[in-house]
Amino acid sequence: MKKVVIAIDSFKGCLSSIDAGEAVAAGVRNFLPNAEIVVMPIADGGEGMQDVLITATHGQRIVLKAYSPLMELQETSYGISGDGETAFIEMASISGLPLVPEGRRNPMQTTSFGTGELIKDALTQGCRKFIIGLGGSATNDAGLGMLQALGFRFYNREGKEVGGSSPLCGALLSEVYHIDCSLVHSALSNSRFTVACDVRNPFCGPEGATHAFAPQKGANQDMVTQLEASMQHLVKVIRQYSGKDIASVPGAGAAGGMGGALLAFLKAELKPGIDLLLDALHFSEKIQDADLILTGEGKADRQTLMGKVPLGVLYESMKQQIPVVLLAGSIEATEELNRAGFLGVFSILPSPVDLKQAINPIYTRDNLRRTAEQVCRLLSFNTTQKH
Repeated sequence: MKKVVIAIDSFKGCLSSIDAGEAVAAGVRNFLPNAEIVVMPIADGGEGMQDVLITATHGQRIVLKAYSPLMELQETSYGISGDGETAFIEMASISGLPLVPEGRRNPMQTTSFGTGELIKDALTQGCRKFIIGLGGSATNDAGLGMLQALGFRFYNREGKEVGGSSPLCGALLSEVYHIDCSLVHSALSNSRFTVACDVRNPFCGPEGATHAFAPQKGANQDMVTQLEASMQHLVKVIRQYSGKDIASVPGAGAAGGMGGALLAFLKAELKPGIDLLLDALHFSEKIQDADLILTGEGKADRQTLMGKVPLGVLYESMKQQIPVVLLAGSIEATEELNRAGFLGVFSILPSPVDLKQAINPIYTRDNLRRTAEQVCRLLSFNTTQKH
């Protein structure tokens, strides 16, 4: 084998995509010291997306303070590509559920205002292209808090600004009847938004943002009923002011309806996270002439086949008839994974261990190195035998 590509997702709570990839590379190098080894950090649009894109584009991290879902000022960050044109924003980094203590989780009160602040800062930095990762939100404000930070204004029936100086949150959505776009950030008209969106839920309805996700964010049944009514109401208002009907658009319900707001008002393109990342990384070009691709994640099972990193890597690789081997901490549904097209599926664990040991970074790094080396030995032997 002359060229081996490594595109492995993070092992959550253990190793980043970069660290996991380097561990696998060390194993390949042990047996194939003269091979061309290409390590590509990768993610599926959720946690880790920002770091992957910063690394891939030789970009930089911008650290700043913005408002959390409960409007508490805190330090956060986003990325800018090396050419300074594209901002990489994970909305969960400032509007995410982990930022709200369990006892205070309430989607009636949380806001996505902070995400809008990150977009606004990136506009000031000169960015006109945006890649935004949705997922893990603490909010059900239909993205109106985000829009508010960008200069959109929302008014009630009497023409009074909803919330006054306070940010929009779930409890205020039903009051919105008019939207004023006259004060929005001037650079938005020249900006392009691409959104990593891995859920297909519509904006509202039985499978919409509220019914599907609000209970996870602290909503009781009364809150769900109220929020759903507000989302149904907003569909009509948004249609009136944007000309777009987002009610049933797949992905519009992502991040408490932020997907719909981005689609309607910022003309965003919603894409599956792994597809977006592979495009941004020019994956199809970088794997040309590869003899083998090694991918993986912490746990490989049926969920892997629902659009996670290994499946995206597999589909792109199959277009060029490059064999793909999947490495994971634990394995389920091996037959289904093989049928999907993986040449082999290997657990990196040498023996049964408890969870604490399994996610130990040193232990995992060594297991990845060892397993990758053994895979290369096996495949090289088979290639030699054929000749």
